[in-house]
Amino acid sequence: MAANNSLIIIISSPSGVGKTTIAKKILKKIKKSHLSISCTTRNPRKNECNKIDYFFISKQKFIKYKKEKKFVETAKVHSNFYGTLKSELKKNNKNEVCLLDIDWQGARNIRKKIKNNCYSFFLLPPSISILKKRLLKRHLDNKSLAISRLSSARKDLKHWDEYDFVYVNDNLNSCVAKICKKINDLVYEKNKRLHFKQMIKKL
Repeated sequence: MAANNSLIIIISSPSGVGKTTIAKKILKKIKKSHLSISCTTRNPRKNECNKIDYFFISKQKFIKYKKEKKFVETAKVHSNFYGTLKSELKKNNKNEVCLLDIDWQGARNIRKKIKNNCYSFFLLPPSISILKKRLLKRHLDNKSLAISRLSSARKDLKHWDEYDFVYVNDNLNSCVAKICKKINDLVYEKNKRLHFKQMIKKL
């Protein structure tokens, strides 16, 4: 699937933990990286832009794409559909890192199909009480929605042990720095193995 030999980096977390914010910061710090933009049938949030944050499409178009096998994975989250396009994983051949901001369902499906050069990171909140405060702040005008998101978050947290690396987002900049260091280490190891492979071919 990753024909361009990019390192596939998956970032997941329950709603309110900060995966999208962290993913955007990682893109600014990691050289030669790009974001795989997901398709979704949900409505854009404030400050979100089509073709930058997501491809916002209708349910009918999503179903059409799925029938045409344009997705490498799909998932249903909070009654909305999400999917990763195969074309997004193949774009930008010069980039060494392809970053995916997806949930645990998508991560599980991706890892079933991509065995090599694919690593997953899961973000935990410092505590459930802090996560509850964040969700209530995000949904000030809809407390019932915030409680519903918290209930879903509790279920999502049970999947933390399916991931290669787990970090607690108790300090945004510190968390980003730790993840970036790990990604750079993985890029170095991938390139070193590629170098050895090419070297041995010449023997």
